[in-house]
Amino acid sequence: MPRFFIDYIPEERAILTGPDAHHIAKSLRMRPGEPLILCDSIGTDYNCEIEQIDGETVTVKVLNFCRSVSEPSVFVTLYQAFPKADKMDAVVQKSVELGVSRIVPMLSERCVSRPDEKAVKKKADRWQKIAEEAAKQSGRGVIPQVSPSLPFRAAIQEAEKAGEILFFYEGGGEHISALVGPKTQKLSLFIGPEGGFAEAEVRFAQEHGAKIATLGPRILRTETAPIAALAAIMLATDNL
Repeated sequence: MPRFFIDYIPEERAILTGPDAHHIAKSLRMRPGEPLILCDSIGTDYNCEIEQIDGETVTVKVLNFCRSVSEPSVFVTLYQAFPKADKMDAVVQKSVELGVSRIVPMLSERCVSRPDEKAVKKKADRWQKIAEEAAKQSGRGVIPQVSPSLPFRAAIQEAEKAGEILFFYEGGGEHISALVGPKTQKLSLFIGPEGGFAEAEVRFAQEHGAKIATLGPRILRTETAPIAALAAIMLATDNL
């Protein structure tokens, strides 16, 4: 069923304008009487029915609402080191589909891609749009935020204040099943760049409470690792 995110949803009726209205009327060619879902971006789904399509506006009637069943019970922040080329696009898209709650691009020692502030801002805007589209496609109840980028040490210090840190390192570590379970509520994941994390970064993470984790004996690409980690975490927390 088509799903749209809006900031405010009245109790009885809502009026959609702009790109959403155009998409409903022109791209989807929907008609009065057809159902759709509106989301308030904080986890509530509103089941609606189209009442009228008039020019650039679409009026819908709110039938009922419920808590989104698609949102995982665990809040996961992904700290992803900048990958090369456009690999971050796929990381954002697939991570949102799998249930990530927040994504923080990160600059670590071995990052080959080192965009300047202007380039990062431009990329971040695109990543946020990708996150929104992925949230719609996958039936999410919220749109995960792509936060401003951080240097590695600042990212670790931020994550330390938030709770548990899983630091994925190709040099070995504990299995996810030993670190995560159904009662886990909040996690920060750290994924390195193509060249992996430097040893000094691993030590710094450990000094700030990070648990060193492994994704198995095979070395995964930087764009594959977060997908594998999120899938395993969702399974371990009964969200998959």
